[in-house]
Amino acid sequence: MTSQEKQEMVVTPWEVSGDIDYDRLIEQFGVQPMTQSIADRIAKHAGYMHLQLRRGVYLSHRDTDWWLDEYEKGNKVGLYTGRGPSGHVHLGHLLPWFFCKYLQDAFDADLYFQMTDDEKFLQRDELTLEETVALTYENALDVIACGLNPEKTFIFSDTDHIGEIYRLGLKVAKRVTYSTVKAVFGFQDSTNIGMIWYPALQAMTCFLQSSREGRNIPCLIPAAIDQDNYWRMTRDIAEKMGYYKPAQIHAKFLPGLAQGGKMSASQPDTAIFTTDPPKVAAKKVMKAFTGGRDTVEEQKRLGGRPEVCNVYAYYYFLFEEDDDKLVERERLCRCGGIMCGECKKQLAERVKVFLTEFQEKREKAREVLDEFLLKPLNEKE
Repeated sequence: MTSQEKQEMVVTPWEVSGDIDYDRLIEQFGVQPMTQSIADRIAKHAGYMHLQLRRGVYLSHRDTDWWLDEYEKGNKVGLYTGRGPSGHVHLGHLLPWFFCKYLQDAFDADLYFQMTDDEKFLQRDELTLEETVALTYENALDVIACGLNPEKTFIFSDTDHIGEIYRLGLKVAKRVTYSTVKAVFGFQDSTNIGMIWYPALQAMTCFLQSSREGRNIPCLIPAAIDQDNYWRMTRDIAEKMGYYKPAQIHAKFLPGLAQGGKMSASQPDTAIFTTDPPKVAAKKVMKAFTGGRDTVEEQKRLGGRPEVCNVYAYYYFLFEEDDDKLVERERLCRCGGIMCGECKKQLAERVKVFLTEFQEKREKAREVLDEFLLKPLNEKE
C-alpha cells in the first residue's frame, strides 16, 4: 500500500489514529519542544545518549529542565508512568518503559507504575472488571521484563491497591470541578460517573511518592503525548495541594504495521504483541505498509520513501542501535538499492530474536512479581 492520502489526526487519551502532525500537537497542547540541551544533560548523567534521545523519539516536554535542575542540586527525583491493561502489551508500550529503565539507572530514581484497570473497565464495554484486573498482573510481567530495579519500582493496580491510593485521590478530586474535566476530556452527559471520577486517580500518582515519603519529590512522567490531558489538569492543582507540578517528557508513537496512526491493540493484525509467537510476528511484518513504489522497476528508478515507511520506523525506534547502519539503510532505500521485501525479511528476523529473548525474561518475571508490587507503608521494612 502506497497511498499518499492524508488521514485525519485524532489524538485523545483513548484513541490515536490518522496521520500524526507532531508540530501541530506541540502547539495544541501548549508543551515545549524537546531540546538538545536537555538530551545532553540526561546523557551526561547516564553516561551515554539513549537511542530514543539521539533520534528525537521524545519530541516535547514540560519542566524536564527543572527536574534536572533539582537532581543537580542534590535533591531526590522520581518517575511515574503507567499502562491501561485492556489486552496484551505490544511493542509501542515498551518504548517509554525501556526509557524509564534508562532514567531509573541514571538518576537512581524510584518508579511508580500505575495499572489503570479501573479506567479500562469503565471505558471499554466489552471488558469485565475481573478481566482488566487479571491483565494488570499479566502486563506487569512485561514491565518487569524491561529490566527495572525491583527495589526502586512500585507497580500497583488502581483496583487492588485502592486502600493505599484512595485518600490521595480524594484530595485531588476535591480540587477538580466537573466543568474542568468536561472541558479537558470532552465528557458528555452520557459519560458514566466512574470516568468522570477517574482522572483524580491518574493525577494522584504524580504525588504518591511525595505523600508516602513525607517530602516533596520532583516527579517526571515519560509517556506518549496522548496522555497529556491528565497532566495539564494535574499541574493546575498541584501547588494548591502543596506539591510540585509534575514534569513530563512526551514520546512519539510507534506506528502500527498498517498505514496511519500508532500501534494499537484494537487492530491485532497490525500490532506486534510481546506474547505473539515469533513466527506469527514475523508474518505480520511481511504484510506491513512500506514507503515502496508500486513496482520493482519504479523502486529501482525512484527509490523508496523511508519517511512514510513503517518498516523503516521499526529500525528507527527500536531495532537498529547503530546510527551509521541506520543511515546506510535509509540511503539504500532512497536510491533503490534495497527492495521492500528484503528490508521486511531482515526486520522479521530481528523481531523473532527480540521476542524470543523478551518472552524468556517475561516468564522469569513470574517468579519475582511480588517484589515489584506496591506494599502498604506499614509493611515496608
